[in-house]
Amino acid sequence: MEKNNLKGWLYLLPAFIFLGVFLVYPLIDVIIYSFEEGFNFASQTYFGIGLYNYEYVLSDPYFLAALKNTFILVIITVPVSTALALLLSVGLMSVKKLRKLFQTVYFLPYVTNTLAVGMVFMILFAKTEFTDGLVNVVLSLFGMEPIDFINGPYAAKMLVLCVYTVWIVLPFKILVFTSALASVDKTYYDAARVDGTSSARTFWRITVPMISPIIFYVVITGFIGAFKAYSDAVAIFGTDLNVAEMNTIVGYIYDMLYGDSGGYPSFAAAAAVILFVIVLTITCINLYVSKKNVHY
Repeated sequence: MEKNNLKGWLYLLPAFIFLGVFLVYPLIDVIIYSFEEGFNFASQTYFGIGLYNYEYVLSDPYFLAALKNTFILVIITVPVSTALALLLSVGLMSVKKLRKLFQTVYFLPYVTNTLAVGMVFMILFAKTEFTDGLVNVVLSLFGMEPIDFINGPYAAKMLVLCVYTVWIVLPFKILVFTSALASVDKTYYDAARVDGTSSARTFWRITVPMISPIIFYVVITGFIGAFKAYSDAVAIFGTDLNVAEMNTIVGYIYDMLYGDSGGYPSFAAAAAVILFVIVLTITCINLYVSKKNVHY
């Protein structure tokens, strides 16, 4: 028995080493950096230890703007993309003919380069001296004035970013939900059909409870992914996100490290730890809520 246990630990050893080197050690290192004031990468020196880095980051207007943008993005895109993906998946499962074709079409954005999709969105929404953009052309049919979605009002830019983010994450969620729906025992649906249960009641009383673990997984990964958003904003608004007022927390961390105002690893580490705490808190809340609503 002890030999089997030893063999099991030996099999797990490479995974433990990998996680320790590439996950645990960097996390501990970042936490240490976040308390070292004025840390310099070149000389590996700092002039003090304390909470100044956190005080600076939490009072920096650029970080507060990035924090606001990230939370708005999370609050809007996660529930919208999850609900939309679930509805589309249910619709796809009800289609008998050409189901695989539709699944392929919906999955295409997932294998398309993020920046390429961002350029397409920029062309659709951008208002230039030569054209108002396809979206504005459509809006003009309803008597609306052209809106500069890329360089105009904050609400318009946030709308574009949210629509783009939902579009990007939909394929993966649809793929997961269609797999989950295909695994539901058809006996439950047959029994509901015999009892004359409506489609809506069948959806809420059978489909949702049966795939609730998958819904929980999609929500959790959606929150984590939305909090790490950065390339989405860069794809539409360019690299200078502070000027566009569309920066995110990850973008702020990158700017502190490598941007025009970079060279401040201590501030970047403090912002990264704050992001880690936020994501961990949201995940713990979701885990607590799932105990009552997820049926395993």
